[in-house]
Amino acid sequence: MNFNKELKNKKIIVTGHTGFKGSWMTAILLSYGAKVIGISDNKIKNSHLNYLGIKKKIKEFNVDVRNEKKITSIFKIIKPDYIFHLAAQSLLPKSIKKPTETWTTNVIGTLNVINAIKEMNNKNLSVGVIITSDKCYFNSESKTGYSENDKLGGEDPYSASKASAENVFYSQFKTYFKNHKNVRLASARAGNVIGGGDWSADRLIPDLIRSIKLKKKVKIRSLNSIRPWQHVLEPLFGYLRLSIMLRKNKNLNGQSFNFGPKINSFFTVKQLIVQMNKNLKTNKIKFIKDKSNFKESKILKLKIQKSYNFLKWKPLLNFSSTIKLTVKWYLNYFKNKIITFDQIEQYKEKLK
Repeated sequence: MNFNKELKNKKIIVTGHTGFKGSWMTAILLSYGAKVIGISDNKIKNSHLNYLGIKKKIKEFNVDVRNEKKITSIFKIIKPDYIFHLAAQSLLPKSIKKPTETWTTNVIGTLNVINAIKEMNNKNLSVGVIITSDKCYFNSESKTGYSENDKLGGEDPYSASKASAENVFYSQFKTYFKNHKNVRLASARAGNVIGGGDWSADRLIPDLIRSIKLKKKVKIRSLNSIRPWQHVLEPLFGYLRLSIMLRKNKNLNGQSFNFGPKINSFFTVKQLIVQMNKNLKTNKIKFIKDKSNFKESKILKLKIQKSYNFLKWKPLLNFSSTIKLTVKWYLNYFKNKIITFDQIEQYKEKLK
């Protein structure tokens, strides 16, 4: 697929562009010559976006996705070719501490973005990808993983809000967009995404990196939990491929797609730490068990056959490569060198 041909000079809205995935998506789109419009509440401290030197190359709106009036106004003005809705409250511990913020951001925010797409009256075709999470599935601790038709649900505010966001997407599509001539929508569900530039609180990789820098032991909640670890570039290029193919193939309209690692690439938290230590010459990660009663699923796996069958998408990085890229980014960061665009170009080579 010729991403440069498909994305160059296209007007593309990225909600949550200052977030971890949003900042990487913004960088990727700029590398292809797209005209990026970022929408964010700008509350993220130490955003990866700030290191990239691209502020003057994008148009930014400091707006919370829960502000329906302002979101709708922006969409009417821009009339984008593509929309990637990434804005979310994405931290599980925070969702327990601040459930109202989590529910309103993840559900009402998603509703506002989809309504804004409906209200902008674009005469040309607009394609929207609504990104939710692998946590949207009702977790039965399945050892085989979840496919796109499996039951949605969640036992915590974050997971439940993501399942609800999927219901918002589906119901809005069926009600307003099923036969819409100028809008096509799909939703995307990705696994545990890791990579450089993530400094979020209560998230595994940032916690591990901070422990290295501070030379302190890090508390780990669930050492034996199995997760679908994948480098941030994997699902983002999946979203791009989905959006472009959605533009070309109306039969994909209204569908949902999983993006995760290969079925043999699911590893525990402990295995991830061991792999990270293999890439560290000094200051190895040391950890202790967190004895808090924080409930988390033991197994989380995704089936990605649908994405391969319909989009011809597949992960290109194995587990060791994923960890190597992640650790390399942070080690360079500590040397005051940002290698985000270098890693994007390296990944592009794998696409050829």
